Amino acid sequence: MTMDPIAELLSLRFTDESTGIGVDLADMGVRRDELDEFAGPMHAAFSDMEKLERGQIVNRDEDRRVGHYWLRAPELAPQGIGDEIRECVERLTGFARRVLEAELAPTHGGRFTHVCLIGIGGSALGPELLVDALQVPGKGLKFASLDNTDPDGIHRTLSQLPLATTLFLVISKSGGTKETRNGMLEAKAACESDGVTFARQAVAITMPNSHLDELATSEDWLARFPIWDWVGGRTSISSAVGLVPAALCGIDTEAFLAGMSAMDAATRPMAFDDNLAAWLAAGWHLATGGHARRAMVVLPYRDRLGMLGRYLQQLVMESLGKRLDRNGRIVHHGITVYGNKGSTDQHAYVQQLREGPDDFFVSFIRVLDDGTASGLEVDPDVTSGDYLQGFYIGTRQALSESGHPNLTLTVPKLDAASLGALIALFERAVGLYASLVDINAYHQPGVEAGKRAAGEALALQARVREALGSSPISLEDLVAKLDCDPTTCLLLLEHLAANSKAELSDGGWSRSAK
Repeated sequence: MTMDPIAELLSLRFTDESTGIGVDLADMGVRRDELDEFAGPMHAAFSDMEKLERGQIVNRDEDRRVGHYWLRAPELAPQGIGDEIRECVERLTGFARRVLEAELAPTHGGRFTHVCLIGIGGSALGPELLVDALQVPGKGLKFASLDNTDPDGIHRTLSQLPLATTLFLVISKSGGTKETRNGMLEAKAACESDGVTFARQAVAITMPNSHLDELATSEDWLARFPIWDWVGGRTSISSAVGLVPAALCGIDTEAFLAGMSAMDAATRPMAFDDNLAAWLAAGWHLATGGHARRAMVVLPYRDRLGMLGRYLQQLVMESLGKRLDRNGRIVHHGITVYGNKGSTDQHAYVQQLREGPDDFFVSFIRVLDDGTASGLEVDPDVTSGDYLQGFYIGTRQALSESGHPNLTLTVPKLDAASLGALIALFERAVGLYASLVDINAYHQPGVEAGKRAAGEALALQARVREALGSSPISLEDLVAKLDCDPTTCLLLLEHLAANSKAELSDGGWSRSAK
């Protein structure tokens, strides 16, 4: 029996009452009976999630459990772990309070005014999203980050900081991340140049007994907080990685964790009809066919969510971008994520989305409450917020008319609790979707391969510098002498020459005479 259009529309919308967040699949090009077909396969995905939360080892590459959901529900953690989580949250909350109230102060007097995060990947993206989305101007410390090993970027950031009143957060789960190590050394050198004792203004967030933890202990850093081995970088936002910088920036971390916990609880029951994460995962599967057929374009209609696309790039692509499935078969799966914000992108790449290839689906994110807006009427009875809503509706209609699938997540208001719930929703949707397509969302062999290759390139650079002399040598002879990859060798030579460590002449490459 055919459903009438209004009933069909409403049957493809679902709102979780506990968080107020809703999903709308009406423009995904799917009927309700097609959506219902996911109820059976999703039951196995629910079972996988339940085993994960009970502590089953799911990251077999590293032989570890995946327990980021315990961070906002310590009572569900295995014996002993829950107490560690509670103690960490209590300690970091107290630390942030003491800093903000100037009980903990810089060695040269005064009070801390800035916090500089030194990290990369999941150790930076989560905190950056939290601060950009939630910090109230004038509240908490001013925030900066060193999230790359670009020397120019590091210098630009450090040169704008009052180092004598800046608190440095050095974040590395392993304690040996080279990019983070480099940023720390650059910051330490800048502090020493200004007569500032880096160790007395530094905080380590790392695994217990890591090299960074040992360094912070031996140098008597201001504080240390743990990252446990069962917390992955891309899901570390609800650990000390996200909570310490957020608390220092005056953000309500208790409400943020409560929002995450509420969404976890709402999406834990094994009932497809009532599970928002299952609906979202099903929407992704419908759009991609379960075979990476389309990219995901994230379009949040709120400036404060401008970082969300970058955050979701890591969460989704590192989790779902896999060569092999769980049975070792080659699948080359993934969902490419890109996006900025609405309505900005209506003046950029929406032109191609509207009239270009059918290789994407859009995830709109709309926030109903305009927040602290003035309510100024820019036209009779029309505010800037009304225009933003109108542009969302217009873009959605334009894409739907051209046959491009899109879904909408609706958030009642943007605050700490709702952002926590939204992030938790994406985390759980990623896990459920991964089970549907039979891949492991919780390891990252490709990332480790890239780190190994970087180390090999640096080792080759040392050999290249050693092989260069005052007499020029051709690229061909150098490659033969070192028995190395010619492309890598040439790239290294170009960089050495640009930084006055090598020279190129008609006769070939030589050591710089400068």
